[in-house]
Amino acid sequence: MDKLRIRGGGRLHGEVAISGAKNAALPELCAAMLSADPVTLLNVPRLQDVTTMVKLIRNMGVQVDVRDDGVVALNASGLNAPEAPYDLVKTMRASVLALGPLLARFGHAKVSLPGGCAIGSRPVDQHIKGLQAMGAHIVVEHGYMVASLQPGLSRLHGAHITTDMVTVTGTENFLMAAALADGETVLENAAQEPEIPDLAEMLIAMGAQIEGHGTSRIRIRGVERLHGCSHRVVADRIEAGTFLCAVAAAGGAVLLRHGRADHLEAVIDKLREAGAQVTAVDGGIRIEVNGPLRAQSFRTREYPGFPTDMQAQFMALNCVAGGTSKVTETIFENRFMHVNELIRLGAHIQIDGKLAVVEGGATLSGATVMATDLRASASLVIAGLVAQGETVVDRIYHLDRGYDRMEAKLRALGADIERIQ
Repeated sequence: MDKLRIRGGGRLHGEVAISGAKNAALPELCAAMLSADPVTLLNVPRLQDVTTMVKLIRNMGVQVDVRDDGVVALNASGLNAPEAPYDLVKTMRASVLALGPLLARFGHAKVSLPGGCAIGSRPVDQHIKGLQAMGAHIVVEHGYMVASLQPGLSRLHGAHITTDMVTVTGTENFLMAAALADGETVLENAAQEPEIPDLAEMLIAMGAQIEGHGTSRIRIRGVERLHGCSHRVVADRIEAGTFLCAVAAAGGAVLLRHGRADHLEAVIDKLREAGAQVTAVDGGIRIEVNGPLRAQSFRTREYPGFPTDMQAQFMALNCVAGGTSKVTETIFENRFMHVNELIRLGAHIQIDGKLAVVEGGATLSGATVMATDLRASASLVIAGLVAQGETVVDRIYHLDRGYDRMEAKLRALGADIERIQ
């Protein structure tokens, strides 16, 4: 099992290219199943979750050609097995994204209940509720969602769907299903994360009729068929935010090529309040940190609020910044599992339910720590970059699920970091 060995204390300088977004690439790989025509995705990141999704859709009969330059060519004309088995998706919660496209195109599907990180429950009841409103019959049995069209229907139909909570994957599933449904679908309380309008733009390029994507109310007029397209995956805002926090903690000056400052306003605002110089430039984001920073309190919220996927990374920064901060996690109930590992490195953190109180200014010292989930892994890497001595981060298969060669990118910025077995 691979590990990362980090010798901390160095500043970061140079340029880093931000990869395509995992949370856009995964639904867009599924969206390719909506058409029998060829689809080409550009800027697809090299991640374990992407590899898993490719295996999944190949198993269904989709032809997939993955190239080293981030280009993935897909052809779903031969899709003949609309099933997502547990063995293929047990490490990835995004498997639920296959449900909407398969139902829309074939009228039936069998999809395993999703797996993934252990950071909290991710109920599929909202997916089921919305698709049932569109004419699906869905039962959950033996760990699978078994879906078909209600009697008398030849395809899904439009519906007015209001979810009980904001759900990113739910919004994506409904978008894909509604693109081929009969009539108009209106999504209320839709998620607004940048990956959703990116998916919508891909569907529009395939011939879908969508309005309001990027807002809380999306309108989709279904069409009878979708054609192929070529689409570039949007840059990964969470990878960009992670590198911003790494530079803020370690100090230095770095240009994040392809980074989108407009997708990270809540994080960038906190970094500026902390004392970092963060500037949106042509084609990226520049950050420069020359002195000690001030710890910042924040509360995670749905987009455009402070993202839960950046909570752990910013907490690592707060551990070494000056002052005391309060971090409130409102999205996932188990998303403080990195705290005990940060404490092993010398951080001073107390947890009270959804609140973590971080006493900043800690002098971190290297130790062996264990990653518990994807973003926790990134927080431990950031802490290792500033800790005295050697830090070993174990179980980095979590990291590989969401970061494209993180250690290589950090090493190019001057970090003393290497992958070991």
